[in-house]
Amino acid sequence: MKSLSDALLYGILDLGYTPAGEIERVAGEMLAGGVDVLQLRAKGRDETEIEALCARLVPLTENAGVPLIINDYPQLVPSVGAQGAHVGQDDFSVADARWRAGRALAGEVPLPIIGKSTHSFEQAVAAEKDGADYIGFGPLFATPTKPGRPAIGLEDITRVHAAVRIPIFCIGGIKLENLDTIVAAGARRVVIVSGLLQAPDIAAYARQAKERLQTAAR
Repeated sequence: MKSLSDALLYGILDLGYTPAGEIERVAGEMLAGGVDVLQLRAKGRDETEIEALCARLVPLTENAGVPLIINDYPQLVPSVGAQGAHVGQDDFSVADARWRAGRALAGEVPLPIIGKSTHSFEQAVAAEKDGADYIGFGPLFATPTKPGRPAIGLEDITRVHAAVRIPIFCIGGIKLENLDTIVAAGARRVVIVSGLLQAPDIAAYARQAKERLQTAAR
């Protein structure tokens, strides 16, 4: 399984963009393109549906050695075999999410990954202090993926990277068209959602993004 510390490109399989019947195809293309982490975001779906969706994704992510992260439902991590969960500012605390995600696994395997959404420098610092394994930082730009969430811009990217030691994945309106600008502002890891899922060739789009991130990391 790929290490979170080595991850550069985080892909979100968002059912707001991808029909449930297409998840194997889309996930396969994302993995073929080199995404290092794959999150399932299934807003509005119940736990039974999400378990069924994860059952279809786990063989693909395990074969690729890529962590599968569940959005919003840490309690499902033990039953579906995912590697962790991602929670927002208004969801579970990091400690609560980790207990829910790891209560059946503690002492048997490494504790699951818990990621936290952050929308300011202060929230980012607090998430690390609270024990998050990584943070999402954004949205950098306005995005239909998070309607109503104000953009935070690029100004704090360098500041956050100087203060926070855990992996920071910049998120929100990131596409190939602005990726170089975001990297120049100090980002080293990114999440791409709509740009990736709506690309005519998902694997090629992911591959190009990953290559740019790898070049910046050298």
